[in-house]
Amino acid sequence: MDRSGHVLLEYHERSKHRVDHYAPGPGGLDWATQPDPFRVFRGAPRIGLPLAADTLATRYNALRCGVLPPAHRFDLSTLAILFELSLGLSAWKSYGAQRWALRCNPSSGNLHPTEGYLLCPALPGVPGGVYHYLSRDHLLEHRAAVDDPRWTEAFSEKGVLIGINSIHWREAWKYGMRAWRYCQHDCGHAIAAMSYAAAALGWQTRLVEAAADDTVARLLGLDRSEDFGAAEAEVPDVLLWIGNPEIRPDLESMRAALDKAHWYGCANQLSSGHVTWPDIDSIHRATNKSHTREPTLLNPEQRPSPATPALDLTFARIARQRRSAVNFDGTTRITDAAFFTMLACLLACPDTPPWNALTSPAAVHPVLFVHRVDGLEPGLYVLVRDPAAQPFLKQSMRPEWLWQKTGPDHLPLYFLLPYDLRAAAKLICCHQDIGADSCFSLGMLAKFEIALKQPWRYRHLFWECGILGQALYLEAEAAGVRSTGIGCFFDDEMHALLGVKDHAWQSLYHFTVGGAVVDQRLSAFPPYEVQP
Repeated sequence: MDRSGHVLLEYHERSKHRVDHYAPGPGGLDWATQPDPFRVFRGAPRIGLPLAADTLATRYNALRCGVLPPAHRFDLSTLAILFELSLGLSAWKSYGAQRWALRCNPSSGNLHPTEGYLLCPALPGVPGGVYHYLSRDHLLEHRAAVDDPRWTEAFSEKGVLIGINSIHWREAWKYGMRAWRYCQHDCGHAIAAMSYAAAALGWQTRLVEAAADDTVARLLGLDRSEDFGAAEAEVPDVLLWIGNPEIRPDLESMRAALDKAHWYGCANQLSSGHVTWPDIDSIHRATNKSHTREPTLLNPEQRPSPATPALDLTFARIARQRRSAVNFDGTTRITDAAFFTMLACLLACPDTPPWNALTSPAAVHPVLFVHRVDGLEPGLYVLVRDPAAQPFLKQSMRPEWLWQKTGPDHLPLYFLLPYDLRAAAKLICCHQDIGADSCFSLGMLAKFEIALKQPWRYRHLFWECGILGQALYLEAEAAGVRSTGIGCFFDDEMHALLGVKDHAWQSLYHFTVGGAVVDQRLSAFPPYEVQP
């Protein structure tokens, strides 16, 4: 293991919550320095986007079955839909004098460290260049105007690029050291949200894995210190290619074309004060990605289409109605058929969102605490998303587990332990009732040795967890229930339950699905018709 691997392992251990103490955090919230949830580039020309999502007829069930509509052309209206249903606002909520926005892409604590960018050639209604998406106003801020034929040629007229970045301080303000993990979860949610929205327009999504971090920073203008000044830095996460999956954009030609670009705008400062978290800076450096070869795309196994969910909704509706549950009623039950259908949508399938974005074999496997699923005995189950991983999972866990195959033949679901685990699920989820009051909860067990060999893949493991979470969010909505991500859990209590004793496998995210209790004290308003 090289130095980066040691730094990674040290951060991973120090950022764990434990029963006798939590990961280092601020200790209290300084409301005077709460970060602005919206990044704005003052002085940048703006292009207003139409609210066109309701014109999209694509059904959610079609997407989850891999049935995409004919590809729409790239223009102002379709790009508006892409952003509205992925990174756009879904509602405003208020309680007393407080008012806050919700978005289609979820975020830990609703803090939204994720920023979205568009890189495109000249399109109808959109000049070629680099744009920042301002979700508050549903518009594009024109960061760079590019008048160079190499820029246009780099896209081959076959697609556009979406950049996703993080502002670590937005999460660190509340969560301290562990915030870096949550930024990676949120990036995964955003990748999946973008993949679903693109598919609803007939477009495929691919992660541009060969892009080095400094290349992403250069293309998105994140390395322009003169444009940020005292404003909080954005760090590059990922580029997504949206369009023809057989094509890859020429990033080097794009970098060269930017040499003569005209840049606009200066970033707003989000907080009047800041707390430095050296561990976040260290893990960011340790997981920096230099140039890699573009991997050969996988051909995942074809699987039967999942059963039709209880609610047959348009994708636009389900994307905007997605919510993170705060409490569960402790009584709602789902059928085993609904449960199996949700899990089927967590398996990689060719050209099916959100898994079409990834290029590597499944490395994260849900370990499920089943509480209230009719037709299934309460207990511990595991969904083995990559069959090749089963012997290694089995070897790493307690030898007394049953490993009894259950459910439909095509579903790699195994029953490990028949037992009422509600108390254990609650304890592991930092004593939160949502771990026990749901229909089921789960921990996401990741093949951690991947990160120890290639530290930049530590980020990818968290992204995969976020992608799984986004699929569960939408599946829960389609089943008539609700879900929520859980970043606060006792890592090693989960490992002790499973019998995991080393770093070959680590739990990186928890999730829960059940009957939500709606807070009637809150008022809701449309996302763009009513402004604060």
